Amino acid sequence: MSDTEPANPPRLNDSPDWLYLLREFEALYRYGSAGGSTTIRSHRKRVREGLSSVVAANPEILLRDPQSKPVTAHFSRALDLGERTRMEGMARALREVRGRLTWEYGYERVPKALARKYAYCEVLGPRGPIHTNRLILGFVLFAPNTTYPQHSHKEIEESYISVAGAWSENNAAVYAPGSLILNRSGDEHRITTGELDPCLLAYAWTGSVASLESPGMKLSAPRRKSG
Repeated sequence: MSDTEPANPPRLNDSPDWLYLLREFEALYRYGSAGGSTTIRSHRKRVREGLSSVVAANPEILLRDPQSKPVTAHFSRALDLGERTRMEGMARALREVRGRLTWEYGYERVPKALARKYAYCEVLGPRGPIHTNRLILGFVLFAPNTTYPQHSHKEIEESYISVAGAWSENNAAVYAPGSLILNRSGDEHRITTGELDPCLLAYAWTGSVASLESPGMKLSAPRRKSG
């Protein structure tokens, strides 16, 4: 090969840091408990099957420009917290690729307060370095004392698994590292985080190719109080 000939892009099997991160996702969706829920069990199976097909295809790694957001100032603390829990493997694998992550908002308009306290990064999917249109995997990071407004996802099924920090969805319960929460298509949900520490969640989206390629993320309009 001449000095001017471009090198072939690396593939997943030649990129152990990304491959190990995907193995951590696979372990979470294979060995974590479904809590007796057939709906959650079916979702976990869809995530595993989508992930297995991607790994078998050995896709190219499409390097995007790393991007940070104000909230990523809390990322080191979130990883430290995750490494003290049962999510240690995921936190350590994520630390190995932290300098290659593209943090973004996903919305055309983001409230100023939220723009300082939230961001997500896709690691596998139409916009991820590991490219596929069959599944989306990534992470969302929240600063302490954050309210992520009411929103939903059309024709997308979404699960969160806690990596670090305490959080609540729709004020229903407090979820600790290792917890899995499932939101079906159209389910309205609102997230709040603890007062002292950041919160890091792994997420998976399943759905049609069209919905994953163009999710059309929108925050729900505030509900008017009656009376």
